[in-house]
Amino acid sequence: MNDPRIRHFAEILVDYSTRVKKGDVVLINAAGFEALPLVKELYALCIKRGAACVEYSFSVPDVDRMFYNLANKQQLAYFPQHRLDFYKRLTVYIGISAGDNSMVMANARQEAMVAWQKVTKPLVDQRVKHTRWCVTRYPTHAAAQEARMSLDEYEDYLFSACCIDWKAESRKQDILKKMIDRTARVRLTAPDTELSFSIAGLPGIKCDGRYNMPDGEVFTAPVRDSVQGYITYNCPSIYQGKEYSGVRFEFREGRIIDASADAGMTPALNSILDTDEGARYIGEFSLGINPGIRQPMRNILFDEKIFGSIHLTPGQAYDECDNGNRSAVHWDIVRIMSDGEIWFDDQLIQKNGLFVHPRLLDFNPQESAGR
Repeated sequence: MNDPRIRHFAEILVDYSTRVKKGDVVLINAAGFEALPLVKELYALCIKRGAACVEYSFSVPDVDRMFYNLANKQQLAYFPQHRLDFYKRLTVYIGISAGDNSMVMANARQEAMVAWQKVTKPLVDQRVKHTRWCVTRYPTHAAAQEARMSLDEYEDYLFSACCIDWKAESRKQDILKKMIDRTARVRLTAPDTELSFSIAGLPGIKCDGRYNMPDGEVFTAPVRDSVQGYITYNCPSIYQGKEYSGVRFEFREGRIIDASADAGMTPALNSILDTDEGARYIGEFSLGINPGIRQPMRNILFDEKIFGSIHLTPGQAYDECDNGNRSAVHWDIVRIMSDGEIWFDDQLIQKNGLFVHPRLLDFNPQESAGR
């Protein structure tokens, strides 16, 4: 018998996140066959809501790895126009990751992955800019193992982070958004982290369950050339099938002039940052505020929402908060601020991972009240 939480989860994705309605053209795209129970619930709900067409597809990361390792230059340069033509008809896109091995791309050809990422960027742009889209995760044994949990524990963690009152969360996020809108300068301070940048004229953007699930962040972007100082991230990050930890960036006039990582990963890190000019500049700054996400899981969709965290993202800026940075890279790397401070102009808003500004105290998880 299916877990009833899967149906509730599907209802949030269909009725709240993507707002499926009569006449929509929907694509449900699952990476991994274990997502089938959620795909079935989503498919049924989209049909019931009157969608004109509901397509579904499953991809297999092991096959994608074969492509990266075997494809020649001509094959890597071929643009799949037929897919873009189909994407132009979509009004709703729901993406689900249910992989059985997060490291499947660890030994794939990185230069091939970078080349293919550049070639297929128009597909991502079409989906992001012209559909009501949402991406999520489905609980698998592999994901649970990555999070160092049992499958039951991981399921509880995922559903508690996703199946919440997103309308109420959205109203609460308005407060932080308005504060960001009024802020000119941000300063981050923590061990081996002393960073400042301007966000003047760049808006706060709420992430309230519309595009990512789980969600729970409010982001903006730094003025492109304003980032000064250095930061050391304290969450592991998996990118293109490789794990990076202890990532440290040093900035001058917005550009990453020095980058290093633990465990011999510095050359691979710099290879990503050399993808294009924009990869060494920051496209996003965000505060994680999901009260149900409290520890790293080596899964960026969760980790970037960790309560009391920030992520400072090398690469492409979002259209909603465009600082002009352009890149094929958008890499959310997380720092938990449990040992640091966040300042907006001359006001301390967060200390040791908890909000201290009077207007933001309601964000703190209940068990932290009164600290």
